[in-house]
Amino acid sequence: MRTAPVTVVVPCYRCAATIERAVVSVAEQTQRPAELVLVDDASADGTLEVLHALATQYGDWVKIIALPSNRGAASARNAGWDAAAQPFVAFLDSDDAWHPRKVEIQYAYMRDHPEVALSGHLCRQLPHSIKEPPQWELGPWSAQPVTWAGLLVRHAFVTPSVMLRRTIPLRFAEGLRHMEDHRLWLEIINARLPTVKLHVELAAVYKPAYGASGLSADMWSMEKAELANYRHFHDQGKISRLLLMALQCYSLAKFARRLVIVRFLNRT
Repeated sequence: MRTAPVTVVVPCYRCAATIERAVVSVAEQTQRPAELVLVDDASADGTLEVLHALATQYGDWVKIIALPSNRGAASARNAGWDAAAQPFVAFLDSDDAWHPRKVEIQYAYMRDHPEVALSGHLCRQLPHSIKEPPQWELGPWSAQPVTWAGLLVRHAFVTPSVMLRRTIPLRFAEGLRHMEDHRLWLEIINARLPTVKLHVELAAVYKPAYGASGLSADMWSMEKAELANYRHFHDQGKISRLLLMALQCYSLAKFARRLVIVRFLNRT
C-alpha cells in the first residue's frame, strides 16, 4: 500500500461509539498516512480501552497519547501535533470520517504547492445512523486562496478537513474550548502563510454545524468565543475598532438567525 508522509491527529473524548468509524476511514485511504495519533482527553468512560484495542488491531501504525486531565480539543490536537513524526499533519474528529481519497488528493496538492502552509476542503453532512466510512464519486475540483478578510466573516472549512505543514510555528490556543480552530486559521493567514480551500468533498460530518450534540450544541458559548476572537485580533492591533464593531454586529446577526433556525427545527 502506498503511504503518505502525513500524521493524522484525532482528539478523543468519550467517543467509544464513533472512534472505530473514524479510524477505519483513515486506515482505508487509497494512500494511507504514515501514522495515526489518537489523543485521549481524560475520557474516564472506557474510551481509552477502545483506543488500545484499535492499537492492538492496527499495530505500531497507531500511537496513543493519554492526557492526565481534560483540557479540551485544542490542547489534545496540540499534543498530537507536537508528537507528529511526519512533515504534514491532518486533523480528524472522533465522530467524523474521511472519504477514501482524501489523503491522496490533499497530500498531492500540498506536495505540488510547497508555498501552501494549510489547506482545507468541503465536507458532506450524513445521518448519524450511518456506521460505514463514507464513499461517493468525485468530480473535477478547484482550489481557491483563503483571505484574511474572507475568513474574518465566514468560516472557510471545518477542522476535520485541514492538512498543514508540521513546522508551522503556531498552535491552537491552549485551553480554548470553542472556536479555537477559527482563531488558529486566522493566526496562520495573518502570519502570511498561504492557505487554500479545495472545492471537493473529502470528509463526512455526522451532526449539524450548530444546535446538535457536542460542543456545537452550546451555541451561546460558541458565539461568545467568536466575539472573543475578534477582540483578540483587535487587541493585537490587527483590526480597527470600527471593523471590530462591524464584525461583532454581523456575528450577532448570524447568531440570531441560527437561533431561529434551531427553534424552527425543534418544532417540526
